[in-house]
Amino acid sequence: MAEVPFIAIEGPIGIGKTSLAKKLSVHFDFHLLKEIVEENPFLGKFYDDIDEWSFQTEMFFLCNRFKQLEDIEKKYLNEHKAVVADYHISKNMIFSKRTLQQDKFKKYEQIYHILTKDMPVPNMMIYLHASLDTVLARIKQRGREIEQNIKHSYLAQLASDYEDYMNHFETLHPDIPVIRINGDEKDFVKQQKDLNTIIKQVESHLNNQKAIVKQ
Repeated sequence: MAEVPFIAIEGPIGIGKTSLAKKLSVHFDFHLLKEIVEENPFLGKFYDDIDEWSFQTEMFFLCNRFKQLEDIEKKYLNEHKAVVADYHISKNMIFSKRTLQQDKFKKYEQIYHILTKDMPVPNMMIYLHASLDTVLARIKQRGREIEQNIKHSYLAQLASDYEDYMNHFETLHPDIPVIRINGDEKDFVKQQKDLNTIIKQVESHLNNQKAIVKQ
């Protein structure tokens, strides 16, 4: 496990990943890594017609996230500068498994493993989850035009896929702590006490990691 903190925040669309990443970045003075979303030229078309535009959309995300992580490793992690990211690149597999047809998924999966085999792995994961009603309310609240046509069934399936993925992640990486936060119960944007609770959890894990390194 890397000595320098590398925290990734994950969860379904609209759950508040970027908002929390920004707050933790400010509090801990960690570099903020934000995923490229609205710059994806295929995303609006994807939400209108998933089957037609899924491969282009997923490839754009994969290549951009690969480049971002490559830069982060070189400029920050290798220089012992802590990072908090509002995504984990393995989310690509969550989306691609759901949206790509089998023949295209096989091609995509090969490219994914080639690009990510040497990528840095976060040493802490924060998983945000909530009910579909809460997710829909937050998507509406932030008002991204390209997200207004997302089908509710797609969001519901995505939430289920994320839950399966996080359970698998904990099994695969038992040494990486996962902080699970229920968005129906915690509002770290509007409630400072909820944010403070999360900060304390992160601090506790950071202190544990420091203690392990010193041993």
